[in-house]
Amino acid sequence: MTNADLVREQDFLSGPLSRFKELKMAFNVFIEFIRGFRALHFIGPSVTVFGSARFNESHPYYKMTVELGKGLSNQGFTIMTGGGPGIMEAANRGAREAGGNSVGCNIVLPFEQKENPYLDKWVNIKYFFVRKVFLLKYSYGFVAMPGGFGTLDELFEALTLIQTKKIQDFPVVLMGKEYYEPLMQFIYKMRDEKTISPEDTDLLLVTDDITEAVNHICKHSIQKFKLKRVRRLAVLGE
Repeated sequence: MTNADLVREQDFLSGPLSRFKELKMAFNVFIEFIRGFRALHFIGPSVTVFGSARFNESHPYYKMTVELGKGLSNQGFTIMTGGGPGIMEAANRGAREAGGNSVGCNIVLPFEQKENPYLDKWVNIKYFFVRKVFLLKYSYGFVAMPGGFGTLDELFEALTLIQTKKIQDFPVVLMGKEYYEPLMQFIYKMRDEKTISPEDTDLLLVTDDITEAVNHICKHSIQKFKLKRVRRLAVLGE
C-alpha cells in the first residue's frame, strides 16, 4: 500500500467528504466486492481460520494450525484465511500439504501483511470491512487460533452475526484453551450480568484437540447444512 492509498483509506473514515469523493469511494468499494465475488465464487464450502500474523513456524500454535488445516482439508473443506503470514500461513500450508484447496483474502497494509506462498487463490483487499464480508460469506465454520485485535474483531463479528440470526448458526471453535481462558471468563461474566443470553455461551467450542475441533465442525456444518459446491456455467465464461 502506498502512502497515497493509505491517505485515501483514512479519508473514507474521516467524516463527510464531497459528494464526488463519496461517490468515487463507493464505486471503489463496489469494484472490490465484485472482484472478490468473481474470484471466490467456486471455492466450495470453506472453513475460515483466524489468528495472529506474528507466529513463526517454530511456534507451537503454528504447528497446531498446520495440523488443523490438514484435518479440515481431509474432510473436503476449503481452508480460507486472511492470506497473510503466521497462523494464516500455517492453515493454508496444512491445506496445501493435505492436497486441499487453500484460499486467502489478503488485506493490503503498509506493514506486516503479504500473501503467503501456500495459496491456490487469493484476492488483495484494501478495506477491512470488505475482507470480513468475504471471510464470512463463504464459510460454514470458523476457527479462532490465538491472535490479537484483528482476530478478536473477526471472531466477534462472526459471533454477533450468528447471535442475531444474520447468518446461520455455523460452528465456532476457539483453539488454545489456556490462551482463551481469560476471554471465556469475561464471556461468562457477560452471561452472568445478562448482557448476553445463557445459550450464547453454547455458540463456542473451546479445545486444544484437533480431532474434536474437526469433528465438531463436520457435525454442525456438513451434516446440518448438506454442503455442496457451486457449479460453473460455461455461458458466463466461468
